Amino acid sequence: MIPRYSRPEMVAIWDPATKFRIWYEIEAHACDAMAALGVIPKENAEAVWKAKDVEFDVARIDEIEAVTKHDVIAFLTHLAEHVGSDEARFVHQGMTSSDVLDTCLNVQLVRAADILLDGVDKVLAALKKRAFEHKDTVRVGRSHGIHAEPTTMGLTFARFYAEMDRNKNRLEKAKWEIATGAISGAVGTFANIDPAVEEHVCEKLGLRPEPISTQVIPRDRHAMFFATLGVIASSIENIAIEIRHMQRTEVLEGAEFFSMGQKGSSAMPHKKNPVLTENLTGLARLVRMTVIPAMENVALWHERDISHSSVERGIGPDATITLDFALNRLAGVVDKMIIYPQNMLDNMNKFPGLVMSQRVLLALTQAGVSREDAYSMVQRNALKVWEERLDFRELLLGDDAVVTALGVDGINEKFDMGYHTKHVDTIFRRVFGEG
Repeated sequence: MIPRYSRPEMVAIWDPATKFRIWYEIEAHACDAMAALGVIPKENAEAVWKAKDVEFDVARIDEIEAVTKHDVIAFLTHLAEHVGSDEARFVHQGMTSSDVLDTCLNVQLVRAADILLDGVDKVLAALKKRAFEHKDTVRVGRSHGIHAEPTTMGLTFARFYAEMDRNKNRLEKAKWEIATGAISGAVGTFANIDPAVEEHVCEKLGLRPEPISTQVIPRDRHAMFFATLGVIASSIENIAIEIRHMQRTEVLEGAEFFSMGQKGSSAMPHKKNPVLTENLTGLARLVRMTVIPAMENVALWHERDISHSSVERGIGPDATITLDFALNRLAGVVDKMIIYPQNMLDNMNKFPGLVMSQRVLLALTQAGVSREDAYSMVQRNALKVWEERLDFRELLLGDDAVVTALGVDGINEKFDMGYHTKHVDTIFRRVFGEG
């Protein structure tokens, strides 16, 4: 990913130096396990650890690879330059390149998942804070973009919290699923290496042994991992879209924080644009772009081909770096977001009382009016509110049929805003465990 949308901690996971360090640890731990089994001399295994403080020369490895056309062989050649050719002759004994590549990739994805989980926690904390802050801030709910019935801003934040909490659970499961390693040899049969070596390496790297590999770790694991990242990205966009709508001039129920010195437009000095949430929508598309290739990587020929390799070299860094940046940006947007409670009430009252239409409809049916007649009675008054901006309650009080069915007090009682917010505490307890 380009630096503009990158954070150093996540970028470091995908740095070539980090990759070669993990490769080294895989090889060194494998040598220890083979020495313990008596497969290689103990002194050779110990010699490999002479490189434990070495900063592997990425340029030198690239130089060797330019000749060998094989990245793992290039690394092993460079390792031998540090350890000594004779001492390193048992390195990679009975192993295949994918044992190193796949185990390393999964270590990187597990580390990336930890950073992403931290980002999700930041978003959850911001959403929870704003939810309780605006638990009782009334705003109009919309369906199809049209005024529906009253809700609260707190419930809006709460539903986003619940969605992101589900994503945290999904990511924890995806991290667990991807946390396997394979040191099983050419086609996964352990013909040339003992399964105990795999167990030892995985234990040292915080992984579980892959129950059955071929020459690769099964790619359905990776497909699920990247699919989970795609779902999280979609949830980020879901929140971003709501904020972008709220910031529209004719709505202005909420807005991104606009800092001192910030400029909204190169042409129009009055502009305050929702640039951060628009950016989040774009970043979500980039993350989702990696999902289909990850799915297509599941179907490899026989025990292995490398059609997946070039894909993962791109989508591994791109998806995790982009999502990490997006999560941290979203947390900041939510935390600093400006809310306009009065504008919410003003918007709801643009069509006075109209949001109470369903309650009046239900009351009429309970008063003995057929649903068809009740709907007609309510709608004929509601349409006048739409067309003439009249007051819905006053229209109902002037409709003899409605007054006959409900009475004046019955009509007035249907315009109590508390009717729509009476279960907010119940919903909050369901979401947060507290009201």
